[in-house]
Amino acid sequence: MAHSTVPRNEAEADETAGTPAAPGGEADAPRQPPSGKLSLRLRFRRDRVLLLMTLPAVLLVLVFSYLPILGNVVAFQDYDPYVSDNGIVSILHSPWVGFDNFQRIFADSAFWDAVRNTLVLFSLQLVLYFPIPIMLALLINSVVRPKVRALSQAILYLPHFFSWVLVIAVFQQLFGGAGLLSQLLRQHGYDGLDIMTDPGTFKFLITAESVWKDAGWGIIVFLAALASVPTDLYEAAAMDGAGRWRRMWHVTLPALRPVIALLLVLRVGDALTVGFEQILLQRDAVGPGASEVLDTFVWWNGVRNQDFGYAAAAGLVKGVVSLGLVLAANKVAHLMGEQGVYTK
Repeated sequence: MAHSTVPRNEAEADETAGTPAAPGGEADAPRQPPSGKLSLRLRFRRDRVLLLMTLPAVLLVLVFSYLPILGNVVAFQDYDPYVSDNGIVSILHSPWVGFDNFQRIFADSAFWDAVRNTLVLFSLQLVLYFPIPIMLALLINSVVRPKVRALSQAILYLPHFFSWVLVIAVFQQLFGGAGLLSQLLRQHGYDGLDIMTDPGTFKFLITAESVWKDAGWGIIVFLAALASVPTDLYEAAAMDGAGRWRRMWHVTLPALRPVIALLLVLRVGDALTVGFEQILLQRDAVGPGASEVLDTFVWWNGVRNQDFGYAAAAGLVKGVVSLGLVLAANKVAHLMGEQGVYTK
């Protein structure tokens, strides 16, 4: 009796289609890709919805972050924006000066003063500001009552939403020449003081303002990392006789270590960016000798003095050095066994 060659159901049809033909047949079956490796066309078809969702964000990054990089060509020109109303035409018609702007920068003592002030401010903020969000996160995480914890978070978050103008105004009312602290000293027979106009304490003032404004907001990442720590680890440590401090040292801090390493790498990358608006608002009160940083140096020479090529060269030097710092800090994170910004 003859047997039918038509598959009985769809499963058998799929199985028959996926079975390679015997050697010597009319046509060999097409080779299947190795397991787990799909072609670019198949991956695009699989992830096309996700790609379409991310397309607007990618376009925004390209337009506002990568295309402006082409404007660094101004650093090699004696750029004159008044040649034309079109910025691209102005770049094309501005004379080339090569590395003259960079030679001027490295011979300018004001530039090196700005570099020194920037590094000093970064060091102070790294030592005094960076650990504070970690300590606040540990403190809030130890609060048992949810209402007290929520109220504490709200109070600490609030200054982040204040503008720098308001923050400086608050500090002026507290530490200025006619501020609360100065009035209290005068009432008790002491001389008043004006911290807001003292060049010697300006760097500590800037750090204190940054701590008051942004430390509460910085604890969000650390609280999220603490929320992901399994409670079984704390219970196991408590059963082994570990007290509160030993649980924090052996359970909590190791859980925060990857986040701390990542944020530290990013903070090192921003070492040359220490608060443009904050310092610019107080620059005239203490003078450029104590307050000039790289960002204000670029703004003063580019916007105020109209020396765009010179300012662009200073900004390009800052960007290259910041990139090198990120790569170096990420390498150190890898040597310490952490992931950092990107994996190897």
